Amino acid sequence: MRAPRTTVAPSPAHDAAPPAPEGPAAFVINPVKVADVDALESYARLTAHELGLPEPLIYRTTVEDPGVGQAQAAMAAGASVVVVAGGDGTVRAVAEALAGSIVPMALIPSGTGNLLARNLDIPVDNLQQQVRTALSGRDMAMDLGWLRTVPPPREPDDADEAPDVDLTGTPAPPREHVFLVMAGLGFDAAMVAGADDELKRRVGWVAYFIVGVRHLHARRTRLALRLGTGDWHQQRVRTLLFANCGRLPAGIVLLPDAEIDDGYLDVAAIDTRGGLIGWASLLGRVMLQGLGWRSRNAYNPSRIEFWRAREIAVRLDEPHAVQVDGDLVGDAIALKVRVQPDGLRVRVRR
Repeated sequence: MRAPRTTVAPSPAHDAAPPAPEGPAAFVINPVKVADVDALESYARLTAHELGLPEPLIYRTTVEDPGVGQAQAAMAAGASVVVVAGGDGTVRAVAEALAGSIVPMALIPSGTGNLLARNLDIPVDNLQQQVRTALSGRDMAMDLGWLRTVPPPREPDDADEAPDVDLTGTPAPPREHVFLVMAGLGFDAAMVAGADDELKRRVGWVAYFIVGVRHLHARRTRLALRLGTGDWHQQRVRTLLFANCGRLPAGIVLLPDAEIDDGYLDVAAIDTRGGLIGWASLLGRVMLQGLGWRSRNAYNPSRIEFWRAREIAVRLDEPHAVQVDGDLVGDAIALKVRVQPDGLRVRVRR
């Protein structure tokens, strides 16, 4: 079941992609996440003027539209780059709109995790560098992950609305959710569900670890896993992850072989035994593998198995919450995950 870790040559799309439009930059700003929206807008205009660029377009997200519509409007206006100022959810929304286009996305990380920015080595605490990179950096292609859930069946009641249907009367298929860094179920989704906005505002990404302590003794997840067109394999795990890149806050490298542009998703099945001893062992494993060392001890009370695939299917024994880049997308009894190679152009430091 372990996929070979072969080196994948860069796609010609990395070098042969047509240039983006030559219009102004467009800033899509989440006013809830950005501490000083007026200051950001002023600095964006000032930097564009210093670089001899047109005055940027400014869009703000709303509760009803968290970024998809604004990014689409920016592309329609001929934007040369769409700059996202917000958290991971805003980044996902804009990436969904830009997927498959020639318009690059740039980042002004303003959320709790800022996972994509960390994996692209974009500073998370220097606005000047962020804006200059957004307006004058270089573009690269990265892969996108897409996850489709199958929700558990439920008994209808009188208050239920009719399901969405297409023109043939067939119920609309479940929606695919884009992710740029990592999706998963089990322990990690439980942490996401328990970390409320107030806790994240007070302690930042540490909120996820605080919540995680409450779930250390939760039941393990039983599931069947299939990579590509291979056989189904039974697994019993604490968490199952699908990763486009592997770096987390605090320098933690959870999936050391995950690369953002290799055309694959990395899959990790993580399990522990023996209560707190198993979790302590897991923490040690993660820290050591970040330094390039991996334990092969079969009697270790923790286990991390890695695979690589372009498509993954999962069947669960019972419904579990699922998260994509730190956003819950509901409970699922099954799911399908796929990679879109070179699905998004992003702007990084020169």
